[in-house]
Amino acid sequence: MKKTILLLFSLNFLLFLSCTNDDSDDRYAEYIVARPLVMSKAEFDASVTIIAPKPIEESGKVYAYGNYIFINDKYRGIHVINNSNPQQPVKVGFINIPGNIDISIKNDYLFADSMMDLVVLDISNIDNIQLVNRLEDVLYNNVFFPMEADLFEYEDYDYDTEIVVGWETTTERRLKSEVEQRNGGFVLMDGLAAAESSDSGTGQGGSLARFKIVDQYLYAVDSHNINVFDISNLDNPQDLEDVYAGFDIETIFNQGNYLFLGSMRGMYIYDITSPATPTLVSEFEHGTACDPVVVDGDYAYVTLRGGNWCGATESGLFIVDLTNIESPVLAESYPLDGPYGLGIKDEKLFVCDGASGLKVYDKTDIHDLQELNHFEDIVTFDVIPLDSHLIMVGDGVLYQYEYLNNNIKLLSQIGLN
Repeated sequence: MKKTILLLFSLNFLLFLSCTNDDSDDRYAEYIVARPLVMSKAEFDASVTIIAPKPIEESGKVYAYGNYIFINDKYRGIHVINNSNPQQPVKVGFINIPGNIDISIKNDYLFADSMMDLVVLDISNIDNIQLVNRLEDVLYNNVFFPMEADLFEYEDYDYDTEIVVGWETTTERRLKSEVEQRNGGFVLMDGLAAAESSDSGTGQGGSLARFKIVDQYLYAVDSHNINVFDISNLDNPQDLEDVYAGFDIETIFNQGNYLFLGSMRGMYIYDITSPATPTLVSEFEHGTACDPVVVDGDYAYVTLRGGNWCGATESGLFIVDLTNIESPVLAESYPLDGPYGLGIKDEKLFVCDGASGLKVYDKTDIHDLQELNHFEDIVTFDVIPLDSHLIMVGDGVLYQYEYLNNNIKLLSQIGLN
């Protein structure tokens, strides 16, 4: 009897606690908190290594080259996947590159960012990848913050002996008043820097890429500049004069003699007739939002994502008329939920609408897009339309789709965890 009374008392006490905890207190809310991933400067200088396949921690951008797919693990490195058989892709290795976000490949040479450094690797033998060069501090504005974060915490960071190579984010319950006191919801880190057509022998990146190789030049955008490299000597790139391009530059795309830069403020178009010195042709402003851009013929397709640092509250697809390249104008817009990357194959437009899945449209009439497919219940990030099939990366998963006449069909998927 005493045990029964004690048990009832314990249950009632726990029920009382559950009814009075912070879950019902409107002074609190859920916030995304970012903390820096740090390592010593000495470790960073010797950090590029090739190891066996490992689980992915946060899938980033995707890149296709020959029979291989390279998937960025944000701030950590690159997962290498043998895709000789797209129905059964196989993970074969991991390239450890702290601070890595982007890559581009030409003739078996892989160019990758490692925070402010540019590293060059020989991948001619995928089983014996070799580091052949490292250009230090040539990407000095290449420090990016996770756009989804509400708070940044870095109290334990030692500026003198350590370097920030990336970020990890968690969702935590915090006092609203605490967040409001921190510069409107975020804390900038003092002491840190401020934040497609394909050539022969060159791989293909997605619409979220910041690296793009055109002929003998590598263009790498950071938050402010186009960093230009002469790669005519592939194992020894030459760092040329940077071209200032504005603020909040996010992505780069190439068509013909033009570079199309996506930024939080708009789309900038640069002429690369003189490839070492890109010159501004025009810009299209769309307000403040995170956006990648792809171009097909006389139209640019731009996805805008609002929320957090992206600024805008509305998300959507903008289609911009480039008939007069010096004066681009908005031709049409469509609402979306929270888009990231996009791609085009013939008359099909593929849009990664974040947690709302992959959406496929017929773009024959840009004023009346027709939805062909909607793959729901998956998280989507970026997509590459290859000649033979479609590659898409989501939340720790690589998807591949087969093209059909009027739609697409899942060919394979492989978990990267």
